[in-house]
Amino acid sequence: MVRRALLDRDDELTADESRSQEALSAEALSRPGSRPGSRVPRVRTDHTAGRWGGAGGRWLVWAGRVVVWAVILLIGYRGALAIVGGQGTGAQAPTPNQTAAVTEFPVTAADAYALEFGNVYLNFSPATAATRSQELAAFVAPGTSPQLGWNGAGTQRLLDEQVAGIAVRSEHAAVVTLLAQLSDGSLVELGVPIYASGGGMSVSGEPALLAAPAKDVAAPSSQSDGDQAAEAALQSQLAGFFQAYASGDQATLARFLAPGAHVTGLGGAVRFGAVDAVYAPAGGSSRTISVTVSWQLPSSPAPRTARPIASAPAGLQMTYAMTVVKNDGTWDVRSIGAAAQPLAQGPP
Repeated sequence: MVRRALLDRDDELTADESRSQEALSAEALSRPGSRPGSRVPRVRTDHTAGRWGGAGGRWLVWAGRVVVWAVILLIGYRGALAIVGGQGTGAQAPTPNQTAAVTEFPVTAADAYALEFGNVYLNFSPATAATRSQELAAFVAPGTSPQLGWNGAGTQRLLDEQVAGIAVRSEHAAVVTLLAQLSDGSLVELGVPIYASGGGMSVSGEPALLAAPAKDVAAPSSQSDGDQAAEAALQSQLAGFFQAYASGDQATLARFLAPGAHVTGLGGAVRFGAVDAVYAPAGGSSRTISVTVSWQLPSSPAPRTARPIASAPAGLQMTYAMTVVKNDGTWDVRSIGAAAQPLAQGPP
């Protein structure tokens, strides 16, 4: 029936075309100057223009549909991967560095925890044994020896302690090393095992007493012969500099400084005594020198019960490393700091 309807539609179109052609012929004959029997050009009305030309182009439609469905499937597949991988939902997967940060051992907290423990552990006396036991219980696991290895005899006091280092064994375990000075004058190290988990900590075992760092002596300085002329000039000029440096007089200090240099004085903490020695290597207009200076320290009031003693101020000798620049025959100071090596030839 559909095909019949289409055929009927074509017949109607053909009839319309015939009527249109007859009308045009009649109009042409009625115009002035027209002759009977003259031909009227046939006007073709093509109602099929711009329409699909038949089954021959149907494969283009199906090809377009295949492309559209492929794009839709690709978008859906990538969206599913993003959801499974934690992307596109506002929650990003942690990076390796973020994961390490979560599981990293809390070094700073363990250092402070070990210091608090050492303050209890290294102080003991029979008179305070009960208090010590209670304080130690806050650091160790239940069931641990109340005195953590102490036999209850003797007395010891902790004078000072610092964290010397930490060795991390895992994300939960580490050994903090304390450097401690005891009441008998000895300097020791104490290894404290720390366990950390879930924000909590404990001393996981008995500490270990270790030897303090061995004393080592710096190798003798290998300074070459100094520039005696420069040393003599510097010794006289630096006396005024160190006097202003001791008092903190910035206006006077500025007269001794190189352009762009900034040096802050000691603000009256000491008084200038003397420039004891200067070493200046041979070289150009800019040199790094060593200077030994004697300071006088303010004396503290003596206790009233003490016997009167000489009122001479305390003195300290110190060595500085300085960078100086020669400018118009004088040496200007660019920087001042602590010397890493002693003078090759210091005062007696």
